[in-house]
Amino acid sequence: MRRHDSRPRDGWEEIIENQGLAYHRAAHPSGLSRPYWDESVHYGFSLDEVESIEAQVEELHRMCLETVEHVVKHNRFRDFAIPEWAWHEIAMSWQRRDPHVYGRFDLRYDGTGPAKLLEYNADTPTSLLEASVVQWFWLQDVFPGDDQWNSIHERLIARWGELVLPTGPTHFAWTSMDRTGEEAMTIAYLQDTASQAGLYTMEIAMEDIGWDAGNRRFIDLEGRIIRSAFKLYPWEWMLNDAFGGHAVRHAASTTWIEPLWKTLLSNKALLALLWELYPGHPNLLPAYLDGPRDMSSYISKPLLGREGASMRIVTPHGSQETGGSYGAEGHVFQAFEALPDFGGQRPVLGAWMVADESAGLGIRETSGLITDDTSSFVPHRIEQQ
Repeated sequence: MRRHDSRPRDGWEEIIENQGLAYHRAAHPSGLSRPYWDESVHYGFSLDEVESIEAQVEELHRMCLETVEHVVKHNRFRDFAIPEWAWHEIAMSWQRRDPHVYGRFDLRYDGTGPAKLLEYNADTPTSLLEASVVQWFWLQDVFPGDDQWNSIHERLIARWGELVLPTGPTHFAWTSMDRTGEEAMTIAYLQDTASQAGLYTMEIAMEDIGWDAGNRRFIDLEGRIIRSAFKLYPWEWMLNDAFGGHAVRHAASTTWIEPLWKTLLSNKALLALLWELYPGHPNLLPAYLDGPRDMSSYISKPLLGREGASMRIVTPHGSQETGGSYGAEGHVFQAFEALPDFGGQRPVLGAWMVADESAGLGIRETSGLITDDTSSFVPHRIEQQ
């Protein structure tokens, strides 16, 4: 794993906007000197490295699914701060094996040892379009003789084709709460992959989904029954509003993607359960729910935090924390290992899963110790040996 300088393509802004990354300017807080998409640098990997990380990621995914089985079997929902009224339906969603499509592992990797799991974005992962499409075309333009860890697009189309969904259109739901356009473009891209797989699809705003109380079913603006829907609206938000209550209590009447059982994988309590079930595993960092125990360096993460908010790093040399309002639901305490330093920048590897197979890699980097909404996405390639 090496970090290289590279010359940005002439007119790169227009190029990536035409490829769907129209939100790259709005994806960053204002006032940053570095763009969100930064092709002035990239990372190079050997094929052996990629194949090794692929195998590690698929093992992590298998362990996560076994952890869901453990939680359901032993009724461990309280560890995840999930309201008790939803436990039964989450268990039923898992027992039905409600279909899932994709997820993203965030990993610490420095090129010298096993990758370490930082968290699993298993419900509403983003940075998908840049990982799947935009960096692939960058590779074709700049390093056409090299390869890339990237079969995301093809695997998404194949996965949609495998799903057995109810009759009628699959609705793809975005929310007007998104001000950057990232969610709308991500939804549009996923809808396109589903359409390429032969699904009949429709777009709809989450705010326009109606509830037919008499027939206990969701409907769209035309009164059509919503029998299957893809959303980028987190389950933890849905568990806290009336709309979500209907979705949970009547989950069997609408196939939601991602499914309800993904609430267990998108919750950072997963990190502690994984360490409990697989202590000492080389791809895990020690993690606990009841405090840092004997760890001298650790990071406190809210169970339902997003974008690096409300985190606190504690080391023998001091502490630092990020702003935010998450944490009322509780925290997980994970051993802290600083992200590796490559020329003053610290990358986190986003390893994508489609269904139950590894599918590709996206890299975000920042100068700080916590990857947040100020990070930049940089492309990668598999270097010819």
